[in-house]
Amino acid sequence: MMTTDRKLPEKWAKSAKAAKAVQVAFDMDEKVQYSIRKSALDEGISPSDQIRHILDLPVTRKPKRPRLTVSLSAEDYEQLGQRYGLAAEQQLEIKRRVMEELAAFSNK
Repeated sequence: MMTTDRKLPEKWAKSAKAAKAVQVAFDMDEKVQYSIRKSALDEGISPSDQIRHILDLPVTRKPKRPRLTVSLSAEDYEQLGQRYGLAAEQQLEIKRRVMEELAAFSNK
């Protein structure tokens, strides 16, 4: 078997570094968590970036898509379909309606 000493492309090397990082979870008092999350929101950054700021660790400034996520099960789509008068299989239309409802909520 032959081995080569080729270097990884720079893009892959960065990904390899990131793959070696270990996510650390902290169980903290709700007031501490709220404070960190709120300050992150006020700064327009993620809670993990806020923790890195607090700890004086470097923060990568990659542009992030502003988005919210939620996991929806088949039963959730069924319930939302009923709510909007759609079939559960009409997931794109259900998503559009959910986005409209969330936008309306934010305008209250």
